[in-house]
Amino acid sequence: MNIKDTTSDSKYVNRYYMTEVDSFQDSIYCHHAIIAENHITEHCHEKDQFLYTEGGVVFIKTDEKSYFLPARHYLWIPAGVKHSIHPSTPEVVMRNLYFPKTNNDTAFYSKMGIYPVNDLLIELIMFTNRWNGNIFPVEEPKYSLATAFKLILPELSLHELPLALPYPSHPKLKDIVTYLEENIEENVSFKKLASLFNISERTLARLFQKELNMSFIQYYTILRMLTALKLLLDEKLSVNEVALKVGYNSLPTFSNTFNKVVGIRPSEYVKQKELLI
Repeated sequence: MNIKDTTSDSKYVNRYYMTEVDSFQDSIYCHHAIIAENHITEHCHEKDQFLYTEGGVVFIKTDEKSYFLPARHYLWIPAGVKHSIHPSTPEVVMRNLYFPKTNNDTAFYSKMGIYPVNDLLIELIMFTNRWNGNIFPVEEPKYSLATAFKLILPELSLHELPLALPYPSHPKLKDIVTYLEENIEENVSFKKLASLFNISERTLARLFQKELNMSFIQYYTILRMLTALKLLLDEKLSVNEVALKVGYNSLPTFSNTFNKVVGIRPSEYVKQKELLI
């Protein structure tokens, strides 16, 4: 695995970290580190993973979807799910907790998803910053605190955000999706899209639903909001400039749509981002 060997400086990810996660079946593994790489190659764990990041945009790719993890959100990755991690900058900080599976786990823990982080969870995440490596059941009260962290997640994570897009396999739909990504500043209508690719609107609608399990408007809206999130995090642009770059001439419409998808208005998101990175 192409991970920087920085064993002399534990604040960075090192080559031993990935193999240590599953070294002990009953331990909870904690790891806070700067990624220090352009990506972490595909891998999986025997434990569930809680991933929170600071300092930039992070994409997590699985065989089926590309997940966008923005500031003030966390990603839950169930055990056994192969994934790779792609930060916008090597200076992104990962805060990870890996939990062993238990017989009492609810359905929440078996589903990959992105959830907003409230102030209480932020405090708990920062509290775990003092931990590193394996935490064993005999290590009390540390182990009980880490277990409580996991158990409280379903109660604090009632609103999963659709910050992921599935990959199309149909050749024509791949071309259509690429076109939408490359022309994100335009407000492309469904009718225009069908005409450009010489396909009937009815067939195109069926293709989106069959291939991506969502309508064109659902896919297009999420694509535009994910692009907006990236621009808000990576670029020094105003909210109004970002709205224009993702095809919205109306700032209120953009703000309302952003709020509906992300759960917070873009102006407030920028303020939180500045506090967190």
